[in-house]
Formats: sequence, C-alpha cells, structure tokens
Amino acid sequence: MSVTSVGDLTPSVQNYLKAIWSLQEWTTDPVTASRIAARVELRTSTVSGALAKLTEQGLVEHDRYGTVELTPAGRTMALAMVRRHRLIETFLVKVLDYSWDQVDDEAEHLEHAVSDFMVDRIDEVLGRPTRDPHGDPIPDAAGVITMPDAVRLTGVDAGSAVRVERISDRDPGLLQHLEFAGVLPGAQLMVGEGEPYSGAIEVRVGDGDGVNLGTSATDAVFVTILG
Repeated sequence: MSVTSVGDLTPSVQNYLKAIWSLQEWTTDPVTASRIAARVELRTSTVSGALAKLTEQGLVEHDRYGTVELTPAGRTMALAMVRRHRLIETFLVKVLDYSWDQVDDEAEHLEHAVSDFMVDRIDEVLGRPTRDPHGDPIPDAAGVITMPDAVRLTGVDAGSAVRVERISDRDPGLLQHLEFAGVLPGAQLMVGEGEPYSGAIEVRVGDGDGVNLGTSATDAVFVTILG
C-alpha cells in the first residue's frame, strides 16, 4: 500500500493507528486486540477483523492471537495522527481559550477533517510547540518525537522531589481535580506518605497544603525524579 499522507486513510484506520501508538507510548505492556478494543470502544471481534485489513495494507504486524506492532509505514501514519491531535488540542487551549479538560473530545472530531497544510500552519502559528496542554510530546513535521524520561507517580518513593511531565487526558474529571490541586505539567511536587491503608500518596505543590491522591490519579501522572 502506498500512502503519502495520513489524510488519505479513512477515519477508522486513522483511529486504529493512533490507538495502537497511544497504547504503547507510555508503557512496555504488549498491545493486543482486546486492549485496542477497550481503547476504541468496539468489540474485540470487530477489532480483530480490522487488524487483518491493516496487516494486508502493511500498516501493522499481528499474529492471530499475538501482539500488535506498527510497521515503519504504520508508525509514520500513527505519528502524523498524534501530531494532528496534539497540535489541535494546543491550538484550542492557547488560541480559543478552551480548558485542558475539554479539548480531547473536540480534537478527536477535528483531527479527521483538517488538511496537512492546516496542521503545518497551526504548528507555525503556535511557535512549533513540543508539548500539548497535558504534557504529551508533539511529533515534528518529520515524525520525530522526543519522549521525556518519565515514570508513573504511583511508583515514586516518599521523600522524592519530582517534576510533572505528563498527565493522561482520558478522564476530564480527573484533570479538573488535579488542576484544582495544582498538579499540572511543569509543577514540582514533594511526595509524602499517604493515609495508612488508603493506597494513596500525599503530594505537596510548593508551599501549599498536601493533597492525597489515589492510584487512579497517580497512575495518570508521569514525573521526572529530581531528587
């Protein structure tokens, strides 16, 4: 299959490629049909059929009951979609004054409609940003993406100083909660012990009061350990 632009692909194929990339971007867990199905909210049998077609198109490699991997061509197209999505999110926040918890769904719709030319113009107008509002890295026009050396906040030891690098945008309610607590990309936190038996940890932003965050929150926050 010869595709010169991600815009030549159907929205369904675009969604699958972006989902596969997203599932392996921040974890080493294998990407499977069932994980993709959960991400795109479709039946596993439907996803398996789609993966067979993507394999025929040379965009993924997939054994019937095995893991799914992007081919070089699939990776190029996936990163082009990631670039579209994250630049649109950044544009909505910086130019149209959206809040960071509003932009994911909006970008999901718009990313299929914009042209490559518009994406490049958005990039230029924004000053070629390298991170979106949630801290996710934005691939450049050549498909180069620079990942921060970040780990989940869940596994960080008490007493550590950390800088927030990225927060998952999957849950708008969680984004609102973290924003209220001051836990935002770029914020420096001190990690403390949470309440006993709670499964939570305490984080303190600057000189503010400590706030307890449970695993559902700390799993969504990626940080660089400063000391």
